Amino acid sequence: MRVAAPWVLLAAGAVTTLRWLRVGQREHYIPWSVSRFAVRWLGSTPLNLLLGAAIGAAAVAAVWWPYASPAAAAGLVVWPIGLGLRGRTARLAWTPRLRRLGAMVVLVMAAVAVVGFVLGRLTVGAVAAALLAPTAVDLGLAATAPLERRLSREFVNRAARRLQAAAPRVVAITGSFGKTSTKEYARHLVQGSLHAFASPASFNNRLGLARAINEGLDPGVQVLIAEMGTYGPGEIADLCRWIPPEVAVMTAVGPVHLERFGSLEAIARAKAEILSGARVVVANWDDPLVRREVEGRPGLQVVRCSAVSADAEVSVLAEGSELVVRVAGEEAGRLLAGGAFPMNVACAAGIAHALGVPPARLGERLGGLPRPQHRGAEGRSDTGVLIIDDTYNSNPSGARAAVLRLVSAMAGRTVVVTPGMVELGRRQRAENEALAAFIASQVSDLIVVGRTNRRALLAGARGGQARVRLVAHRPEAVAWVAANLGEGDGVLYENDLPDHYP
Repeated sequence: MRVAAPWVLLAAGAVTTLRWLRVGQREHYIPWSVSRFAVRWLGSTPLNLLLGAAIGAAAVAAVWWPYASPAAAAGLVVWPIGLGLRGRTARLAWTPRLRRLGAMVVLVMAAVAVVGFVLGRLTVGAVAAALLAPTAVDLGLAATAPLERRLSREFVNRAARRLQAAAPRVVAITGSFGKTSTKEYARHLVQGSLHAFASPASFNNRLGLARAINEGLDPGVQVLIAEMGTYGPGEIADLCRWIPPEVAVMTAVGPVHLERFGSLEAIARAKAEILSGARVVVANWDDPLVRREVEGRPGLQVVRCSAVSADAEVSVLAEGSELVVRVAGEEAGRLLAGGAFPMNVACAAGIAHALGVPPARLGERLGGLPRPQHRGAEGRSDTGVLIIDDTYNSNPSGARAAVLRLVSAMAGRTVVVTPGMVELGRRQRAENEALAAFIASQVSDLIVVGRTNRRALLAGARGGQARVRLVAHRPEAVAWVAANLGEGDGVLYENDLPDHYP
């Protein structure tokens, strides 16, 4: 057993590394994200905490008592309980990039084992390699990041050349939320006057936009509408160097990705990188952080957009059951309230205005505004239940608006299914408590999915009118809805998390 112990531990470390490679892939290959998830899973349940402690104790004991190594290895293979090797909703995909990362992680773990061997105890190295699998993946991510950027350079350069050859007018959209809806609204409004192409889905980073341009931008396109996201300072500035916008758009600044940035002000500064070199900015003038970043920039034409004031260049204001869209003081048209997000409509109309689309032409297309997938899309089940799919929404204000929409539409039972919101940093618990308190005051039932925000959601819902249920996974909630709701009832699926979250 003394001879076999290190190899048993290394084999278990290799198996458990698969699950952490999946987490790294799902977290967009961002270094040090994997270790954060390991900590989340460690504290996700008492069982995972106890099992993690037992694995650590058994692995350390194996250094002196080899017979403890099988117990440590078995624990490593199954820990954490709930995080599968291949996954249900976010499966491991062996792309070339993941294979390169896997090879680097093997080298990292082998180096740790060799150090133990040099020090005279291979078991020590095996224990360290097995227990530090999440850290090994993070080290692999950090080590391969420069290589991956070099390998993708030609792909990005090809997109830049294609963009230069087509020479469309470029609209670049960023914001903590509202980017995709604004993009789809704008594409629809502009398409009536100009041939417009919008980056698909959430292709909003360097490689996603390069792929969108390489595969979808044809020579006849007159307007490219590009959604731009960021996980840190400098990313949007880098995008704008090879996708230089004529029109820059800032939809909102909120606590989405707050744990990565640290403050709302830092988020606002990173989003404001989109303004550099733009001729026009279409700005959410109701957002003080957006306004602060835009005001006072020389040579920049500002199209102010508002959902509360008619004084802005573009406003979308409620009048009874309708939203009235005004552009440059002129009523462009009306649409039914509840069918679209007012500020996103305002920003989209601002884009059309900045591109020279006449208000009358813009108004003609308001009635056909699309509803982006999983962002407030409505449907009906076979039994007549209203289903609002808002699973791609992850911001507090949007969630509250969706709840009010559900309640206003239904006279029967109203249900919200949610795992809460993530990546809100220090505000995550407070934001989820506040959201749950609001939900519980409005609807008949709240179904809490998973454990990531369970404590905060339960604390917030305490004292409200809603009956609260707990499920481990979303399919359980879907089954409960199918079994318990009928004609006249409604359900809102608010946000969803892939299964690499607890």
